[in-house]
Amino acid sequence: MREISDFPHEVECRDPVWIPMRDGTRLCARIWLPAGAETGPVPAILEYIPYRLRDGSARRDAIHHRYFAGHGYAGVRVDLRGSGDSEGVLEDEYLEQELADGEDILRWLAAQPWCDGGVGMIGISWGGFNGLQLAARQPPELKAVITVCSTDDRYADDVHYMGGCLLGDNLSWASTMFAYNSLPPDPSVVGERWRDMWHQRLEGSGLWLATWLEHPHRDAYWRHGSICEDFSKVRIPVLAASGWADGYSNAVMRLLEHLPGPTRGLVGPWSHKYPHLGEPGPAIGFLQECLRWWDQWLKDEERGVLEDPALRAWMQDSMPPTTRYGHRHGRWVGEPDWPSPRIEAWRLPLAPGRLSLDGQRRRESWPLTVQSPLTCGLFAGKWCSYAAGPDLAHDQREEDGGALTFDSPPLGETLEILGAPVLELDVAADRPVAMVAVRLSDVAPDDKATRVTYGLLNLCHRDGHASPEALTPGKRYRVRVQFNDIAQVFPKGHRLRLAISTSYWPLAWPPPEHVRLTIHDQGIALVLPRRPRRTEDAAIAFPEPEGAPTIPVTPLEPEHHNWYVHRDLAEDLSTLEVINDRGRGRLEDSGLEVQIRSVETYRSRDDDFDSVQGTTLWERSLKRDDWEVATVTRTVLTSDPAYFYLHATLDAYEGERRVFCHSWDRQIPRRLV
Repeated sequence: MREISDFPHEVECRDPVWIPMRDGTRLCARIWLPAGAETGPVPAILEYIPYRLRDGSARRDAIHHRYFAGHGYAGVRVDLRGSGDSEGVLEDEYLEQELADGEDILRWLAAQPWCDGGVGMIGISWGGFNGLQLAARQPPELKAVITVCSTDDRYADDVHYMGGCLLGDNLSWASTMFAYNSLPPDPSVVGERWRDMWHQRLEGSGLWLATWLEHPHRDAYWRHGSICEDFSKVRIPVLAASGWADGYSNAVMRLLEHLPGPTRGLVGPWSHKYPHLGEPGPAIGFLQECLRWWDQWLKDEERGVLEDPALRAWMQDSMPPTTRYGHRHGRWVGEPDWPSPRIEAWRLPLAPGRLSLDGQRRRESWPLTVQSPLTCGLFAGKWCSYAAGPDLAHDQREEDGGALTFDSPPLGETLEILGAPVLELDVAADRPVAMVAVRLSDVAPDDKATRVTYGLLNLCHRDGHASPEALTPGKRYRVRVQFNDIAQVFPKGHRLRLAISTSYWPLAWPPPEHVRLTIHDQGIALVLPRRPRRTEDAAIAFPEPEGAPTIPVTPLEPEHHNWYVHRDLAEDLSTLEVINDRGRGRLEDSGLEVQIRSVETYRSRDDDFDSVQGTTLWERSLKRDDWEVATVTRTVLTSDPAYFYLHATLDAYEGERRVFCHSWDRQIPRRLV
């Protein structure tokens, strides 16, 4: 990314700024203002997240908000109640309190002498969520939203559940926030009350994972904050962006289809990152795209955003499988409308071991059965890639050995797809609770198999997520399994491979016991969204990424990121170990030394479904001069056919002295998970 320091406007940074809430609680903000805003008010751009503006997202905030301020906007970064230096306690994500506070922030911003009364919201992940959620509440101050890597549906398409299956990332993400919530505010900002504020958080934030496990179905808990409950409430312009390696790309298509106001979608090859920092590359000039959006909707300057295709997407070329790409080959394509009338639903009937490219059904050797090993999924990568390690799917041949596979003949011509493939199945299970995992791979002439997209379905959720029903063993059901949206080229001479398995651990928690599925031949097919080439695609281009200079950091201890697969053959024990050690560094603007390290392990023994265990360990510390604090959080999740068992511990230290400790032990019914 190119650093820009010469802007049309000089920039002033105000820090800290305290924003009062209706109950007297004060939230901490950092605000970048263009010179002259006090006499010539400007629109404000708000980012409202819990990731600690002092030491967590500080370097990224400087890149974004100074850039916006340099182009005539007030860049505003606010820590949620109970996070960073803000007062209060953060008890869960997207609570009513958070959204009410957001409305208070919007009103406060619009009333400032340097603001012209108009506000836009931008955010990735959490900030993308609450931008949409606040838009649905229709506060008059909020004029436009840019949402990155977020969702409209908190149950069906978030980090917690997928197709009614419990995601491994549910444990991982809960543990991330467990560690964040354990940290204190900065004494240089809040003064001597930092210790009291810290202990309020340690005692009051709670164990979020327990709450999420207690809501395994799509109930009122998940409907709150899911704007898909009534898309019509979001009437302002929305720019939605994500990446094919991210966990949230599907939402872009749904927002394009359902939002009533001006909406544009952008999906690149990226993981869970802003597109100007995007990995895998190519990154793009996303902040310039943001300025076009803000100028159009906050300053009423015609910037041609409505002339852009409804969807701009990176059509990925075929590449050999690897767990981390620096760059994904491909090209930009555009669809003027979404859903696109140009995209054809291409049905490929299934035959034993084969996908039929000619559309003809073949009756032979049906039915087929599959009972996957518990470890099928060990090389699946992460539900949501953060490009912080080798977290993409490995060569699928190791997984295909535990699955039922169907291969097409070599393609006679190049195939391109854009959208969500669907598998139509006629299936029976021999247990009352079962899942099906489906994968679509690109098989090269050398037989290497690159996973293109996948889907999961808890078969108890076959008729919806609100009121799932146990299966009747042996009974046949017609089900539809939707894959994640994707844009992909399959070259001439390559083969398509569909794989079906009964396990996908540890990406998803396995069913209570081993399951055998029987697949029947009753009009079953893989349906692909086949896209013809469009000559206008060649005109789609983006500038090179740029941003304001970030905060200098002095490395003190090196980073280390890796994934390890351990196989103990004597004990028949398989373990995935995920190391995310961000080292130790000193932020030179504040003098804070920050250390972050986590280790996650997911293990199972043989085909013993009671042996499944996920463990996360987080260590975080902050230091400046003689002030030093540290926290250690550990979470262990296990299960048997009837219950989840959750054990967690939290220890906090001042220097070498432990000042707080607490443990949790919870037993939570599985309820068809």
